Amino acid sequence: MNTLNQDIQQKLKQLTVLEKIIVINLVVFVVGFLIQAISASLAYHSSLAWFELPSQLSELLKKPWSIITYAFVHYDFIHLLFNMLWLYFIGQMFLNLFSKQLAINVYLLGAIAGGVLFLLGYNLLPNVFTSGNRLVGASAAVRALLVFMCAYMPNTQVRFFMFNIKLWYVAAGIVVLDVIGLFGPNAGGNLAHIGGALLGYFYVIEYKKGRDIGKGFESMLNKVKSWFSKTQKSPLKTVHRNKKKHVAGYTQEEFNSFNKQKRIDVILDKISKSGYDSLTKEEKELLFKAGK
Repeated sequence: MNTLNQDIQQKLKQLTVLEKIIVINLVVFVVGFLIQAISASLAYHSSLAWFELPSQLSELLKKPWSIITYAFVHYDFIHLLFNMLWLYFIGQMFLNLFSKQLAINVYLLGAIAGGVLFLLGYNLLPNVFTSGNRLVGASAAVRALLVFMCAYMPNTQVRFFMFNIKLWYVAAGIVVLDVIGLFGPNAGGNLAHIGGALLGYFYVIEYKKGRDIGKGFESMLNKVKSWFSKTQKSPLKTVHRNKKKHVAGYTQEEFNSFNKQKRIDVILDKISKSGYDSLTKEEKELLFKAGK
């Protein structure tokens, strides 16, 4: 049993951050299914009710965490399957170009943006949005990652069955379908999708200008994470002389890291203008190692 646990832990450590999010979604789905199966008295779609996002602000005040947790709840297997497939393939591309922290920022902020637009729609236009008073699913968060990628390098082509298609066509097509979906039975869900897409687009526009709008959110996450950290700082401090070499006011390690990041930024800019295929073999290897 110990060996099995160690194998599982080792496998989990090897997963990327977005693959770990996929695992979390799968685990939550199984837990919800088991609760529903065991408790026959529960109404459908209520086994994970405390994690669903309600449309009423009065209910949201009772469970404010649901503005994020709803994005990890799925009741329909097909809904889960398509969301996780999109997340897997987008995640492979995203993490080859950007950091895992940026992926987390875009994903979670996309979920929040989708939830906020959902709430605004149901509370400001109650006569328009009348069906489905609960929101679940990772679609808004996945839309944010997708639109971020497509807007960052819109002219990059991907293989779609027997022909190539530019990324921005993919994003535009999905957003158009979401807008059409506003007039269907899942109007609230499609409204959340649009919220996630808008976040992804606005995020990448600011990112190209050199501004990471998720930094404040990232700091808040780090603060929350520190509350659960097992390591305690020792009251005793050891003072020592720093013997590291400095280059232009930076340590050698900081200077090398800074120089490497600048090279990656140049490569990413080249991708956004000419596409991934325009990279040299050395540039592709550098991006691959950076993604690792």
